[in-house]
Amino acid sequence: MLFRPQLPDTPHLPTTLTTQQHRVQAPVPSAGRPLTPYVGAAAAVVVVGIVLTALLAAVAVTAVSVAIAAVVLRSLVNGANRR
Repeated sequence: MLFRPQLPDTPHLPTTLTTQQHRVQAPVPSAGRPLTPYVGAAAAVVVVGIVLTALLAAVAVTAVSVAIAAVVLRSLVNGANRR
């Protein structure tokens, strides 16, 4: 038999209650300043972020490869000293 949870009963609000809602409209941007320069700046920030991320990945890959090469060289030098 499966367990079927049941939702609790929700209390019913009285229907005679009236509330006043005041709507505040968002300010309309002025027509004198277009948003075009900001789009270029945002694109530049995204491009710089991508480039910096790629450089960080390249540095990380280089560090790993240098570490592997150091371990291999150390094992070769230690092997040659033992003979």
